[in-house]
Amino acid sequence: MEEIVKGGKTLARHIFPEDIREGLNFFSQEGEYIQAGAWNYPGGKELLAHIHKKVPRTAMRTYEVLYVISGSLQATVYDLDGAVAGEWEVKKGEVLILLESGHGYKILEDGTKVLEVKNGPYLGAEADRYRI
Repeated sequence: MEEIVKGGKTLARHIFPEDIREGLNFFSQEGEYIQAGAWNYPGGKELLAHIHKKVPRTAMRTYEVLYVISGSLQATVYDLDGAVAGEWEVKKGEVLILLESGHGYKILEDGTKVLEVKNGPYLGAEADRYRI
């Protein structure tokens, strides 16, 4: 796992397939507004059924998790002032967690497929974001 940290704040994390060890591994800190983890269990393992309780939560910013299904992309991570804080090439099977940051992407290969997950609700482009 690699992180981009600026001013004591983690802006983003890059998770590699080899970071997914046996068992349950979370790559987010408990207080972060997006929680991302990975499972690696042997066949036959049963996970107990459960329902999540209604718990009030307030998120002041949208966080994102990207999983690259195929292909690759160049991710540029920005601090909240709009300055470039770092860049990563993110390849098939890798995960990017975007926290207190801005971001931009360049698709590097035809057929690049990415699953994006973020906290909601989404309020539309005008209310939810601004261009750097």
